[in-house]
Amino acid sequence: MLSDAAFLLTLTYGDPLPEMAAGQFAELLVEGSNKVMLRRPISIHKVDIQQNTVEFMIQIVGEGTRTLSQLKPGDKVNTLLPLGNGFSYKDKAFKAPLLVGGGVGIAPLLHLGQELNAMGIKPTFLFGGRSSKHILRPEEYELQGRLFVTTEDASMGEKGFVTDHTLLGKEQFDIIFACGPTPMLKSVARFAEAKGIECQVSLEHKMACGIGACLCCVEDTNDGNVCVCKEGPVFDIKRLKWLH
Repeated sequence: MLSDAAFLLTLTYGDPLPEMAAGQFAELLVEGSNKVMLRRPISIHKVDIQQNTVEFMIQIVGEGTRTLSQLKPGDKVNTLLPLGNGFSYKDKAFKAPLLVGGGVGIAPLLHLGQELNAMGIKPTFLFGGRSSKHILRPEEYELQGRLFVTTEDASMGEKGFVTDHTLLGKEQFDIIFACGPTPMLKSVARFAEAKGIECQVSLEHKMACGIGACLCCVEDTNDGNVCVCKEGPVFDIKRLKWLH
């Protein structure tokens, strides 16, 4: 367990792992509970090609994730991955990326940090949480780049929300990647627009199928209604209606 309400799930594959872009996700089948019928969408947290493992940082929010938290070494998990469209970074020209995360929304940003390091780019992480207990695995992120933190109770880093951090007034960034609760993402999007910085956000929606069939994750965008699981979960903020 990472905390009272979050845990790390590491899966080892028998076959070589497929290529997985940061920001993509998996659908995990919950077995062992007659109350859970649908798969659970979980962001890809960390990939280790040498060990052929993929890690998931999972928050316990209901029966499904609670059942997954009770898995033991050797148990098998029916998994569909990778799904969706992740962050767009391999075809971008940038030198100073800012990776913003809130709560367990920090999960896909570790894999993104790995990918950026492989490109020779050291990212800056800016995380927010209710308290220090909600800033999970900080040492892992510090291996990939600089880490700055805000907490609502001032138990770690600066007091307040991520967009309150003094870092944003001291340094300049040329692209922002963010994942977390929608209110935080909207605040980050407004900051990015005001500064003229490209910004991509990963939306947290319920995604039962992961392939755009069940229509439970629809988002109204400037292009019309789209399924977040298929068109996203990552979107450029210019495509969303948040800023209008």
